[in-house]
Amino acid sequence: MEKSSTLLVYYDKGTPAVAREIKEALEGNDVEAKVDAMKKALKLLLNGETIPQLFITIIRYVLPSEDHTIQKLLLLYLELIEKTDSRGKVLPEMILICQNLRNNLQHPNEYIRGVTLRFLCRLKETEIVEPLTPSVLQNLEHRHPFVRRNDILAIMSIYKLPNGDQLFVDAPEMIEKALSTEQDPSAKRNAFLMLFTCAEERAVNYLLSNVDKVSDWNESLQMVVLELIRSVCKTKPTEKGKHIKIIISLLSATSSAVIYECAGTLVSLSSAPTAIRAAANTYCQLLLSQSDNNVKLILLDRLSELKSLHRDIMVELIIDVLRALSSPNLDIRKKTLDIALDLITHHNINEVVQMLKKEVVKTQSGELEKNGEYRQMLIQAIHACAVKFPEVASTVVHLLMDFLGDSNVASALDVISFVREIIETNPKLRVSIITRLLDTFYLIRAGKVCPCALWIIGEYCLSLSEVESGISTITQCLGELPFYSVSEESEPTEASNKIQPTSSAMVSSRKPVILADGTYATQSAASETTFSSPTVVQGSLASGNLRALLLTGDFFLGAVVACTLTKLVLRLEEVQSSKTEVNKTVSQALLIMVSVLQLGQSPASPHPIDNDSYERIVLCIKLLCHKNDEMKKVWLESCRQSFVKMISEKQLREMAELKAMAQTTNAQPDDLIDFFHLKSRKGMSQLELEDQVQDDLKRATGEFTKDENDANKLNRILQLTGFSDPVYAEAYVTVHHYDIALQVTVINRTKETLQNLCLELATMGDLKLVERPQNYSLAPGTNMQIKANIKVSSTETGVIFGNIVYETSNVMERNVVVLNDIHIDIMDYISPAVCTEVAFRTMWAEFEWENKVAVNTTIQNEREFLDHIIKSTNMKCLTPPSAIEGECGFLSANLYAKSVFGEDALVNVSIEKQTDGALSGYIRIRSKTQGIALSLGDKITLKQKGSI
Repeated sequence: MEKSSTLLVYYDKGTPAVAREIKEALEGNDVEAKVDAMKKALKLLLNGETIPQLFITIIRYVLPSEDHTIQKLLLLYLELIEKTDSRGKVLPEMILICQNLRNNLQHPNEYIRGVTLRFLCRLKETEIVEPLTPSVLQNLEHRHPFVRRNDILAIMSIYKLPNGDQLFVDAPEMIEKALSTEQDPSAKRNAFLMLFTCAEERAVNYLLSNVDKVSDWNESLQMVVLELIRSVCKTKPTEKGKHIKIIISLLSATSSAVIYECAGTLVSLSSAPTAIRAAANTYCQLLLSQSDNNVKLILLDRLSELKSLHRDIMVELIIDVLRALSSPNLDIRKKTLDIALDLITHHNINEVVQMLKKEVVKTQSGELEKNGEYRQMLIQAIHACAVKFPEVASTVVHLLMDFLGDSNVASALDVISFVREIIETNPKLRVSIITRLLDTFYLIRAGKVCPCALWIIGEYCLSLSEVESGISTITQCLGELPFYSVSEESEPTEASNKIQPTSSAMVSSRKPVILADGTYATQSAASETTFSSPTVVQGSLASGNLRALLLTGDFFLGAVVACTLTKLVLRLEEVQSSKTEVNKTVSQALLIMVSVLQLGQSPASPHPIDNDSYERIVLCIKLLCHKNDEMKKVWLESCRQSFVKMISEKQLREMAELKAMAQTTNAQPDDLIDFFHLKSRKGMSQLELEDQVQDDLKRATGEFTKDENDANKLNRILQLTGFSDPVYAEAYVTVHHYDIALQVTVINRTKETLQNLCLELATMGDLKLVERPQNYSLAPGTNMQIKANIKVSSTETGVIFGNIVYETSNVMERNVVVLNDIHIDIMDYISPAVCTEVAFRTMWAEFEWENKVAVNTTIQNEREFLDHIIKSTNMKCLTPPSAIEGECGFLSANLYAKSVFGEDALVNVSIEKQTDGALSGYIRIRSKTQGIALSLGDKITLKQKGSI
C-alpha cells in the first residue's frame, strides 16, 4: 500500500544495492563508505523496501558517529522507517533513538541541533516526542538564529499533534514573547506563523500593535501577514476595514511577490472602487516591470478576472494594459488584445486604434520571425474596433489595405474580410475603398483573397467610372487572351524550347506601370509564352496575379472572375447609355469566360476544371447571351441582401451574447435590506465606506446568494454499494477544473463496531489519487464522511473503482465490499466556446486526431438531431441559424468547445434525410490529442440514439 512521504530523491533503478553490502559498509570505519551506504539505504526505503535488518546495525555503528553528513543522513533514515506497528503503537526499538535525539538537541554544534529540530517537525508519534520537550524549549533561547528558527517550527509541529497542547501548555505565550525580542527575519516569520496557526488572536493583536512597522518587515513575514488577514476577514467580515489599510500600505513594498499577493488579497476581500483600482494598477505595474513570460501571463489572467467583475474601473487602465504588447511573446500579445477589446468605449477608442496602428506599422520591419501572425492579431483587433465603433473605420481601412498582398495569407484574408464588412456598414467610405482596392488589386497574390476582393468589386462598383475601372483592372490582371492556344499544342517540342528562354527573359523584366487614368497594369502577351511543358507555365506566373493563379489550376477563381464580370456588365447596361460600348464589353467578358473554359479543358492545365466551376461559368455565358429582368435582379440585388442579412444576424448574435453576460441574479423579495445611510459613519475611512456600499449593492442584486441547484446536486450522488450490504456507501462527486472531490458517506448497517475500515480507491485513465487512505472505526448504526481528492491531467474519460475493507471484533479476517465504478464524464471538462470560421478551418487542417462516428438515430428531423447533439456534447454551434434553417434534406454544421486544459474540440455534423425518413451521415470529431476525440466520440455514440 502506498504511503505519504516527506522526502523525495531521484532513484535510478539500474542496479539495486544489496542489503548485505550496505551492512558491511556501515560496520566499517571508512566515513565516505558509510555516507555512500546510508544514501543507498535511503533510496531502497524510498523505493518501498523495508530492510529491517539494517536498523540495529545503524544504531550500533552510525548513531555514535560525529560526522555531520552521517548524522543528517541518519535523521533522514529515521524519518523514512516505520515507527509504529499495524495497530498504531510505537515500536519498542524506537526508544533507542530518543536518547540520541536528546543528545543532538544539546549538542555544542548549532548545525546538529538545527537539523534535529527540523527532523522533529516531521515526527507524528507523541510517545517519541514527549521526552524531548524540555530540550526543545531550551533551544528557544539559543544564540544562533538557525537553531531558533527550526526550534520554533518544531514547537509548532508538536503543538499541532493530538494532545500536543498538553505537551506545550504555554507555547503560544512563549512564542509571542520570543517574537517581541527576535531580530532574525526567518525566526521572526516562523514565530508569527506559529501564532497564526495555533493562536490566531495573539497573532492579530501583535499585528495591530505593530501596524506602523509592517512595511519595514521582511518579505517572508509580510506574506504570512497577508495570509493571516485573509483568514481573519473570512471569519470576521466586520473587521475588514482596519486590515485593508494594512494591505494598502503593503502595496508600496519592494518585493514583487508581496505586491502581487496584496493585490490578490484586496480583490478577494473588497469590492470598493478604490481597492479594485489599486489592485489593477499594481497588476499593470508588475506587467511592465516583470521580464518572465509566465509571470506576465498570470498577471494578464488576473486582469482578465478583474475585467469580468469590474469593467468600469478597468476601462480607465486600457492603455496601461496595452503596453504589454511590447513583449515579443505571441501568447502575451493575444491575451492583452483580448482584454483590451472588451474595455473599448467611445472615450478611449481613438487612443486604442492609434496605438494598434502604430503596432501594425512596427510589424513591417520584419525583425521578428512571427511578425505575420502578430499583424494578423492586430488586424483582427482593429476589425473588431471598427465594427463596434464605425466612426474609426475611416482612419484605419486605408492603412490595412496596404497589407492585401501580405505574404501571410491569413493576415491578408482578415484584411479583405474587414474591408468587405466596413464597405457595407459605412456607406460614406464606399467610393474611397473601391478606388483604393482597384489601385492595389494587382498586389494580391493569394488565391483565397482574390475571390473576396472580386466579390467586393462586383457588388460595390456602382458608377460608370467605377464599373469601367473594375472591368479594366480584371482584364489587365488576366493578361492577353487566349490563355492557351490550340496551334501551340501541335507545334514540336523543339519550337517550344526555343520560345522558352525568350519568354522567361521577358517575364523577369516586367514591372507594373501606371496608365493614364491612374490605375496599375502589367504587360503580358500570350504569343510570347508556351504551355507545352510545366516549366513554361510556371515561367509566366508573374504576368498578372489572376493569370498566374488561373495557370496553377485555380478554376474556382475563374468562376468568381466570370461572376464578377457578369455583375459588372449587367450594371454597365444600367449606367452606360452607349449600346456599342456595352456590346463591346459583353464580347470581351464572353471571350474571357470561354478562354477560362478552354484552359480548363486543355492538357496544359495542371488538372481539368471541376464541374461546379464549369457549370458556373457556363451559366454566366448564358446569362450574358440571354438577359432578363428577373435574373438581373437576382444577380444585382439578392446577393447583396444575403450579405446584409448575414451581417445583421452576426450583430444580433453578439448583442444577445452581451445581454446574456450582463444578466445578474436578483435578490429574493423577502431578503433583508440593510440601509447604508442609516448606519453610523463615525471613525470609518473612505475605503471602508465604499466597501460597505458595494456589499450592500451585492446583497440587493443577489450576488451573495448561492445559486446551488439542489436538484442538480442530487444528480451527482452515486450509489456505491447495495442496500443489503453490511456497509452502505454513496458518493457526492464534485468536479472543479483539475480536481475531483469525492465525498463518500459510509453507513454501518450491522450491530457490530467496524474496525480499521478503509476506503481503498484505484483509478483508470489520466486520474491520480492524491491522498493515502486512512483507517477508521465505525460504531453500529452510525455514519461518517470520508473525503478523497483526485487530480485530473486530461479530458480522457476516467473510471474510479475500489472497495471498502473492514474488520470486526468477532472475526479477525478482513471483509471486503466491492464498490460500483464511478465514471468521470468528459462533459465536466469541456465548455462551449467561440472561434472564427477561419480559425476553425485552420485548426481542422492542423489537428491530426479524427474520430468518425456514423449517424444512427431514431430522430427524423435534421435540426432536431443537431440540437440534440449540441445539448449532449455541451458545445457551441458556430454555423449561423440562417444557414441551417429550411427543409432541404441536408444539414452541415460546425460545433466548437474548449476544455479546462486549453484543448480545442472541433465537430462537424453532416447529415442527409433518406427517402424513408431516416437520417444518415457522419459526425467527425477532430482534436490535437487523442483523449478528447475518443471520449467525445463515445459520448456521441451513446447519446445520439436517444430522443430529446
